Amino acid sequence: MPWGRSGSAALLLFSGRVIGRYKARDPSPTEMSVEPWASPQDQAAAELSHSEHTDTPPSQDQEQRPDKLCLDSFWSEVENIQQGSGYADDCSRRDSKHSEEGEQEEQWLADAGLSTLISEDTETIDKTALLSTLTKTQAEAVKRRIETYTLRKRNKPPPRDVRDIFSSQTLVSESQHSEDPAQNSMASVAKSPLSAVTPEHQRGTPKDEYFITDVAYCEQAVILIKQAKLPQNNSQRRKEDGTLPRVICPKCRLGMTRIQDLSHADMKKVRQLALIDMTALCDLLELEVKRHKTGKRKNPESPLFGVPLATLLENDQKLKPSTSIPLLLQELLSFLEKKGIDSEGILRVPGSQSRIKLLQQNLEANFYSRHVRWDEVSPNDAAALLKKFIRELPAPLLTAEYLNNFSAVREITELKQKLHMLNLLILLLPEPNRNTLKALLEFLSKVVSKEKKNRMNLWAVATIMAPNLFLHKAVPSRLTEGGEKGQAEKAADVMRLLIRYQDLLWMIPNFLMSQVRRLNENSNRRYQLYDRRFKNLLRKIHTDSREKPEKNSEPHRTVKIQVGDLESSTMDYQLNLNSRASDLLAQFYRQFLRSPDNGKDKMRRNGSVAYSDCALYEVGGNIGEHCLDPDTHLLDLYNSNPGGEWIIKRRPSGSRWL
Repeated sequence: MPWGRSGSAALLLFSGRVIGRYKARDPSPTEMSVEPWASPQDQAAAELSHSEHTDTPPSQDQEQRPDKLCLDSFWSEVENIQQGSGYADDCSRRDSKHSEEGEQEEQWLADAGLSTLISEDTETIDKTALLSTLTKTQAEAVKRRIETYTLRKRNKPPPRDVRDIFSSQTLVSESQHSEDPAQNSMASVAKSPLSAVTPEHQRGTPKDEYFITDVAYCEQAVILIKQAKLPQNNSQRRKEDGTLPRVICPKCRLGMTRIQDLSHADMKKVRQLALIDMTALCDLLELEVKRHKTGKRKNPESPLFGVPLATLLENDQKLKPSTSIPLLLQELLSFLEKKGIDSEGILRVPGSQSRIKLLQQNLEANFYSRHVRWDEVSPNDAAALLKKFIRELPAPLLTAEYLNNFSAVREITELKQKLHMLNLLILLLPEPNRNTLKALLEFLSKVVSKEKKNRMNLWAVATIMAPNLFLHKAVPSRLTEGGEKGQAEKAADVMRLLIRYQDLLWMIPNFLMSQVRRLNENSNRRYQLYDRRFKNLLRKIHTDSREKPEKNSEPHRTVKIQVGDLESSTMDYQLNLNSRASDLLAQFYRQFLRSPDNGKDKMRRNGSVAYSDCALYEVGGNIGEHCLDPDTHLLDLYNSNPGGEWIIKRRPSGSRWL
């Protein structure tokens, strides 16, 4: 996705500000804090020093560390989970196991859409288009997996040589990256001295963090490692104060893309590319993560608890086709938002075990017949049942494949790289898990917003909920090895990042959108790769045949309308440099829906007009289907995808709950 001068400046600012934070400094006594990765001795010394020099109480969600009550609640929750759900090491070993030698890499290549690279058919080039979109660091991650697979599968017929796989892609990949302004911007940053890219008044610890998504996360890590010489072992990592700053994500001219804005076909490609980038990032940060696979489990006796998310959602969609999360979870969250969100100690105060058991039995017998009397339910009992529903899922909500990756985020020092990892992991989750997690995190955020009434700040909510997400009897965890304070803080730290930055984490980075567009373009031109002699000629013909706007003229687009009775209508729209999707929608409503009844859902945002039920979609060309951000600059979109159609239609009703 093109950057331009503003994108280059943003990356320069990003690199300079982040690198400034790595400079060593001698903290004053009032700046001393207890680090989640510190040893118990270091923690005790830091706490003592801190208590001697300051009496300032922590403020709301910006407090630096969880208090003793939070930590005690954490380990009480761990103990309850172990006792109540039959969590045990032998159960873990039975239900989940490491993949056999070579299976890790084989499964990884399959998930990344590159399984044909290890097939015996040397003529297969279906994945050539995908390889040509990868950055240098992403391609190296793929090479490492193929080499490891080759070494571990020597007793099987040899797969294609890594050099053969990538040699044909070198020229294509390098030519594409050389034309990519984002890559050129990265190169200029790598060659520039730090003093040249960072103004004097901006050095040091910034108040706000800038989250750049135009450059692959693994490539950003390469810049940090090279420029700032980021330590590669835990003992040398810098310490941070534990506070969570505001994170700003600058919008590019093509707007922001949320997960629900893309078609399923494009989201599949996003997941493949996100897996490659996440693996490359783990390699750079030296995070060795083993995948687990959940064993077969017997069918649950309950129709609601212990049922796989996909199965539960499939059953619920027979009653409510538009639902995207289980109906039981919707009921529990709705009840708690109305009756329990102001209750002091909600989520922390345990309910009555006998009442919880009766409530569960009542729901299992009467939930779908709508005979449950919620006015008689205690909020603490409902909160306990909510946590039980999550931890009794047959597979972890964060999935057996990626639960350890989520846990490994605790070992990353730099906040921005933690968010990079979490963003990619969210993209990798199956849709039912991702939607369910989003609904849960939105509720937890509302709990934190009522802290003055319920006495549950961000640390309190994070420490009490972390065991329910990061402990599961189907996947072994090191979290239960001892009761050290540092382990509780690390797990809670990841949980509070998920709660605090959830809007940011459900966004598709611009670099992945660019790779998806290039992948679609390359797939459409795949025939070029069969014969190198005609490749350049065909590329020139294809480029010349593209529709290009004439110079000094303002192009116009014909927009299709698929809304109610206007389904076969069209509308002409004149483009200019400042035209945005919200402007086009405003013209649509003025031209076709002048009735006050039809315009009652209209909302104003920052002076522009948008609508809650209608949106502008980009369909075809180098994208499958893309719901556009109201702030999308249409002329840039037109130049980025001249072959795509523009359609105004209603958003799917299932996305409203999210």
